[in-house]
Formats: sequence, structure tokens, C-alpha cells
Amino acid sequence: MLGQELQEKLEAVEQRYLELQYKLSSAEVLLDREKLTKLGKELKELEEVYEAYKGYKKLLQELEQARELLKSEELRELAKEEVERLAQELEKAEKKLRVLLLPKDPRDSKNVILEIRAGVGGEEAALFVADLLHMYQKYAEEKGWRFSLLSSNRTGLGGYKEVVALIEGEGAYSRLKFESGVHRVQRVPVTEAGGRIHTSTATVAVLPETDEREIQIDPKDLKVETFRASGAGGQYVNTTETAVRITHLPTGISVSCQDERSQFQNRQKALKILYARLKDFYERQKEEEIAKERKQQVGTGERSEKIRTYNFPQNRVTDHRINLTLYRLQEVLEGKLEDIVQSLVEHHIEEKLKALA
Repeated sequence: MLGQELQEKLEAVEQRYLELQYKLSSAEVLLDREKLTKLGKELKELEEVYEAYKGYKKLLQELEQARELLKSEELRELAKEEVERLAQELEKAEKKLRVLLLPKDPRDSKNVILEIRAGVGGEEAALFVADLLHMYQKYAEEKGWRFSLLSSNRTGLGGYKEVVALIEGEGAYSRLKFESGVHRVQRVPVTEAGGRIHTSTATVAVLPETDEREIQIDPKDLKVETFRASGAGGQYVNTTETAVRITHLPTGISVSCQDERSQFQNRQKALKILYARLKDFYERQKEEEIAKERKQQVGTGERSEKIRTYNFPQNRVTDHRINLTLYRLQEVLEGKLEDIVQSLVEHHIEEKLKALA
């Protein structure tokens, strides 16, 4: 059964939802566009909890009625089955309500700045970055999200030393936030003549896109440099200085963009990445001040942590944080990531529920 504190929260949600419905039908609110939008948004945010609580109360009522039927000799056997079924349904409904009342991550609805960098393994690591980029792009397509490159640093064999992309779509950060960490690949590289299996790594960072209003940057703290864009292998492919490098002097965080043809476009993209990196930097700094050890629900979230292995000889993908292994590597690399993502989300929720209990 739901505890008193949880029951009170749910009743407060129900009361507020009904109050908002009443207000939204009033002439005063209907004539005030700003208030109408604000209250409409709040109503939508409460709707799922309200409907789930309404369903829970209906099940509770049906269970009480079924228990009453146990007193009847003629209907006792049927009533027993119904009581058992309703008790199971009620247990599921209770769990759903607990999950819905968990504190929300305000960043969950945001778009994602995805950064992938080659780690150990030279050219093979750079090729692995290209594989991961392809995987996330395909996953974004599966989810109906928009995927666009912001910055890239290609190598001669078609890999990337570093690549940054923007993923835009409802709930992008909520689904991808557990991808941050070190991804490891085990396979025979195309550069290996002897057929030996090598282990290479790439680092993935998933940052919520940051609005310029969320973080204040003094223009004096930015050092902006321009240079000619270069292609794979370092050869210059542009005779004009369209590439841009922006450095935030107080933190030393630097971003370069050269993929666009105009300096203005490269500058805008660089600023987008810089805002996200700075927000992430300051948030991490704040968390470290609050507690030296960050206790996250799925691993530590640190980018130095090896979170997943992609083993080509065994057609295997293993996520080490939740001991999940799938023997369909090629499907995963083609964007069929949902089983892994959903398992991570569910594990995260279970850990949060345990912590609250």
C-alpha cells in the first residue's frame, strides 16, 4: 500500500490538476495568452500522475468489491481469482505512481551535444569513433530525432580524432545521458596484417544543450581565433580563414569548428558547444563541492569509466554497469540501441526507488 506521505502528494497533485482545469476554462485566463500557456503547460506535466492515480483508485475500489464477494459461497472461487488479479494490477499501479513521483531531472527534455573522441588505439580508435557516430545517428533516426554534425576532425582512413554532433528531439537527453564514458572495441583492425585482435577505446560525452540565458559569459573572457580549414591528414582545403577556435580564458576550455563554409556559421556552432561544455564544467565543480564522491545510479558517470565493450569476434556487446550482454553487435551498431538504453533507464529508476525506500 502507498504510505501516508505518498498518498498526500498524490492527493495534492489531484487537487491541483482539477484546480487548473477549472482555471483554464475561466474567461480571465482564456483572455491572457501568457497565463493560458503557463497553466496549460503545468496541467500537461501533472496529467500522467493524475490519470495514473485515478486508475489506481479505481483498482482499489474494484479490489474491495471483489473481497466482498468472497463472503458468497457461490461466487467465492471466481472472487478469489479476481482478487488475485486485481492485487497484481494494484502492485504494478503503485510502482508506476512511485516512479512518476520521483524527482525529475530538469535536463531530460533537452537536446544533446554528443562528443566522441578517439582514445587508445591510434587509427583503429579513430575508426571506432566513426562506428559510434554512425550508431548514434541511426539511433536518432529510429527515435525520429534530428541529427547534425557540429564539428569534426577526420583522419586519413575515414575515422575521426574527435567529432561533435547535435541531436534534437523530445527526451533526447533522458535516453542518451547514460552513454557517457569509455567505450571499448575488440576486433582485428584493418591496419593489422597479422590478424591479431586489438583493443581500442573511444570516449563519449553526452551534454545537454545549453541556452545562452542559462550561463553568463563575459565577452572579455573569450579569445577568438580564425584559421584556414584543413582536411584529413592536415592538408589545407580552404584558402580563406573560415575555421574558428574559441577559448574561454578562465577555464581554458577551447572549441574549434571548421566544417562550415563561413566563419559566422563556424563561430555559432563553436559557441553552442562551448556553452554546453562550460555548463557541464560548472555543474561538475558544484557537485564536487557538495560531495567528493558522486553517487550516481548507473555507474559514476565519469568519462574515465569503461562502460561498454563491443567484441567483434563474438558478435557481442556488454554493458558492464548492469551486466547486460547482447549477441547482436551489428544490429546495435546500426542503431538498435533501445534494449540497452531502456535497461539502463530502468536500472536507474530501480536504484532511485531503493534509495528513497
